[in-house]
Amino acid sequence: MILSGELPEGHVFPSEIEHAEQIGISRPALREAFRTLAAKGLVESRPRAGTRVAPRRQWSLLDPDLLAWQFEAEPSLKFVLDLFELRMVVEPTAAAFAAERRSEVQLAAMREALDAMARHGLATEQGRIADQHFHMTMLEATRNDAMIALASSILAAIAWTTIYKQRNRALPRDPIPEHRALLEAIAAADPEASRAAMTELVRLALADTELSLRDE
Repeated sequence: MILSGELPEGHVFPSEIEHAEQIGISRPALREAFRTLAAKGLVESRPRAGTRVAPRRQWSLLDPDLLAWQFEAEPSLKFVLDLFELRMVVEPTAAAFAAERRSEVQLAAMREALDAMARHGLATEQGRIADQHFHMTMLEATRNDAMIALASSILAAIAWTTIYKQRNRALPRDPIPEHRALLEAIAAADPEASRAAMTELVRLALADTELSLRDE
């Protein structure tokens, strides 16, 4: 309700007793829920002011749970485009680093993940898990701890946009070729080709998502 805007920024929740009764849960369960939401920046509590919806700028929008909830609440076009802008900033550079720093073990893991993606397809859970492994291994190959720290958020964004863009129809194209081009560039230890391949991969993923949004 917060993420959809049904409960706007600044909305003040009823007293604990009243609110627990309204939604039919115990007061300890309600307190735990608010603790979780507060930890993710969605709500804030102040003495004598009660609990209210926090300003959006305080939300941990890249928290994997928030990404999942946002897509369940039907994300706005701006939110989806913001995620792809983030991917376009981070992932091409990560791919360039991976080309310079990857190990043979990591290359083998990416090949195995790509084979599983091709075998199962991204319409299946197995295929999407393989996609996650592919991108996670690439991020680990950067050997950049700050980039790796973003992995859970980036992977969640990839997973949810993949599910989102095929919720009304099948994927419009096979995404394996651009993944294979990326893998080949990283295997060739070519940073600029890897950067270009990842840029194209994200561009095409955005085009697929925009096509899905137009179907709404």
